[in-house]
Parts: sequence; structure tokens; C-alpha cells
Amino acid sequence: MFQSIIGKNGTESPEPVKAEVTGCVPEWLQGTLLRNGPGLFKVGDTEYNHWFDGMALIHSFTFKDGDVYYRSKFLRSDTFKKNTQANKIVVSEFGTMIYPDPCKNIFSKAFSYLLAAIPDFTDNNLINIIRYGEDYYASSEVNYINQIDPMTLDVIGKMNYRNHIALNMATSHPHYDDEGNTYNMGTALMRFGMPNYVIFKVPVNASDKEHKKPALRKVKQVCNIPFRSTLFPSYFHSFGMTENYIIFVEQPLKLDIVRLATAIFRSVNWASCLRYDKEDITLIHLVDKTTGKAVSTKFYTDALVVFHHINAFEDDGHVVFDMVTYKDSNLYEMFYLANLRKETHEFIESNNVNFSPPVCQRFVLPLTVDKDTPKGTNLVRLKDTTAKTVMQGDGSLYCLPETIFEGLELPGINYKFNGKKYRYFYGSRVEWTPHPNKIGKGDIVTRKYIEWTEEDCYPSEPVFVATPGAVEEDDGVILSSVVSLNPKKSPFMLVLNAKTFEEIARASIDASIHMDLHGHFIPTQEHQLT
Repeated sequence: MFQSIIGKNGTESPEPVKAEVTGCVPEWLQGTLLRNGPGLFKVGDTEYNHWFDGMALIHSFTFKDGDVYYRSKFLRSDTFKKNTQANKIVVSEFGTMIYPDPCKNIFSKAFSYLLAAIPDFTDNNLINIIRYGEDYYASSEVNYINQIDPMTLDVIGKMNYRNHIALNMATSHPHYDDEGNTYNMGTALMRFGMPNYVIFKVPVNASDKEHKKPALRKVKQVCNIPFRSTLFPSYFHSFGMTENYIIFVEQPLKLDIVRLATAIFRSVNWASCLRYDKEDITLIHLVDKTTGKAVSTKFYTDALVVFHHINAFEDDGHVVFDMVTYKDSNLYEMFYLANLRKETHEFIESNNVNFSPPVCQRFVLPLTVDKDTPKGTNLVRLKDTTAKTVMQGDGSLYCLPETIFEGLELPGINYKFNGKKYRYFYGSRVEWTPHPNKIGKGDIVTRKYIEWTEEDCYPSEPVFVATPGAVEEDDGVILSSVVSLNPKKSPFMLVLNAKTFEEIARASIDASIHMDLHGHFIPTQEHQLT
């Protein structure tokens, strides 16, 4: 059963393992797919409470001349070193709070925590791989990131955003423009003055390997957005970007700052400091990338929860953006290990009443708004969507989204179409359980859907890689690492034709592979820069 691999410690394969390829890996597919996710859940006699707490295990799949090579290493973060040296979990994670020795002077710690408004976080960067300049970093959602060598997976150095820009937290889902610049968002809390959401940019030429200077030294702040509620900033996992705009969704899933700062003394974990206000609204901020100024129009929609944006683009005087939404915040609760280890029928029985399926929705924001427009008027002029934006009596605009598809998460696209009008997206199928056993492709124009599935197999987030010189949006391959519950079937890297979702090749690997979260494909020419 799936429960046999959930929460089980992964193992490393620090030296390259050559996979056994069946089918034919396209010769043009040259590069390395880096993947990141939780891989170590028990240390000594101690165990994490939540799947998102496990210590990071990074793995790579290198494609070279039709062959595939696998390698994996635990991220040698300070958290990893402290836990393994102590042979127990000594560093708190989001869902697992480690309480201090009562003999220590916890009152002085309490005072310093309250001054900072937020405790010093773990550097267990288990969510994604980010590129800044020519450097690659394992990332989570805190102020620490760890630079890694994409070939050896060794840690080069630990970075602190706060040494370069006033941030307490930053997302693991940045955007890259056509020039290679990186845009990201973070949260600055009270320690740095007035609390704000911060949008920032790291130029493509920020790296200086000769003098070993960090890419973040060239970070530039694009703009600040004040919190709607000073002590309750919105949680956010990603954001949208078009050619000219940043889209930030300030949702009513909020972080209680006072509760966060005092969590350890209240005997609660940090996850409990998030709360969802279903009676609130969701604000949508539109920021000009060049000027850093937010559009003055107030766009809003009903209460929702969003983790992943799919894509955004501009079309005939409108900003269109698609994202995966939920009606509540119960998804996080499903990933507590005690929940995941339930038998499938028990899991479904205990969760399907509260299960909020992921819904891919399209929102449309008109860029030109006449304040004299009569109340109740729909300002969306596009003919290929049923999404509406309706004028309210106070001049604000209420957004009614169009539902594109239900049941897909971990969305990905052909990134050459990021910020541009697009047609296809790929994702993991979610049906009554957080265990993905299907990956799919959605066609936004025809609303058709195709999928890949295989018995006892659990594929990771699908990653699109375009055929060199491709013109058509879905001309390329889909890559997904697959874990099998069948002991007679080795884990494998799956290569699909992105047009048809037919299998082109699979690379079976004689090594242990863990389930992961997100990743980044590095073409061979980028390797040569690093």
C-alpha cells in the first residue's frame, strides 16, 4: 500500500547510477532535472508530524546522449547537521515544534523572539530549486536558502535574504523573464519597519563566480505592498507575472503574527498560526513591473485559498490569470503523517467530507476602467471566456472567475509561454486523496483532458521540456519521476510525448527514489555556465 512509503526515510545515491532505458530518450534531450522534496522523517527516536517537515533530499536525473543518470543527496543544511549530530530532531519545522530545555533561560528567548516578531526559521529547504543569476538554490518559504552545485548536489553555501533585502520569508516559485532575470516575492514583518509584501528582482548577470560573490548582492526591490491587516498578513506560495505586470493575490488564509512569535511558549506549532477567514474577501493586486506602482483599481473576489498560479498574460486591454483554487484551507491538514498513513478507505472516509478539490480558475482584470460605468456592468470584453469583472457601487471591481478544470494540482506549462497567451497546462491528478497516481494534460481551448496512469505507480509533478526550435506549444516531452509500490518494479524516470501523452521511454533506476514536490530543468548549455 501507499502507506508503506509515506514517511519512510529515503536513502542517498551520492554517486551517479546509470539507468536502464527502455524505449528511446530523444537525443536532443540534454540536461539535468533537479527535484526537491522531504526525504528524512525520523532521526533517532524522534519523528516529524507533517510530510512537509521532512528534511530535504535532492535528486537529479541527467540526460546525456540518450542515457539517463540518477543521483541523490540529503541537503547538508545547518538543520540537517544539527539533527543528525544530536541523533534527534532539535530544529522546529512548520508542523513539528521542538520545545526548549526548561533549564534554559526561555524568558530571554521569549523577549528576543517578540522583538523580532518572528522566530529564526529552519534552513531545511525542501520545496523547490530556484535560479538567481547563474546560481542554483534549494528553497523553502523562509529567509534562508542553500546554494547547491547542480552537478554534485553539494551545498556551496547558506544564504540569508535578510543580508541583502528586508525579508522574513520568500516564495519558492519565482518567475524568469525572457532575458533570464528572476522575479520573486516575500514578506517583511515588523522588525524591518512597516510590514509589507515585497516584490524583488535579481538580474541575470548577478553572479560573480570568480570572486565568489552571491547573486543576491544585486537584488533590486520592485515595489512594496502594505498588508491589509497589520498583524495578519496573507499567506502566499506563488504569484503571477505577465510581460508588464505582477499579480499578487492577497487571500484570507492569514498568518497570525503574535501567535507565530509566541508559538513555542503556547505549545503550538507554526502551522497552527495560519487561519482561514471564510467571511473575508480576496484582494487582487496588479503591479506595473517597470514603475513598481500598483494599479489603483480595487479588484476583489470571494474568499478562496490558492497555492499555485498556472500562468498569466495580457490580452486586448485585459490581464488574464489562471490559478488552482480551493474553497478552504483543509489541504494542509491532509498531509499530517498520521493522516497519510491511514488505510485508503479510512483516509477517504475521514477526509472526503472536508475535502476541497483543486479547481483551475481563470480571472480577467480590465486595465481601462471608467469610474462612471453603471453599477452591475461586466467590464470584460474578451469573447473566449465566461469570466466576469463587475462594477460595484463604490467603484471597486468584483471578479467572477471561469472554471477551466477540476482536479489538477502542481501545474506546469511550456515555460516559453510564461506571461503569454497559452493553451496547455500539465499537472498531477488529485481525487479524494493527496496521493497522485495520475498526471494529466489540459487543453484550455477544447477543454479536453488526457492522462497517464499505471497500476501501483505514483508519478511526480510533470515537467515540460520543449523540442529545440519548436513552434507548437506542446512540441516536447513530459518528464516525471515515478515511484512504484510493486517491489518487482524499480522506480523510473518517465518520458512522455507531450502532444499525445504516449510513453516514449522510461529509465528504470536501481536505487531508492523518494516522492518529491518541485524541481527545475537545467539545459546542458546552462550547465556549461556553472
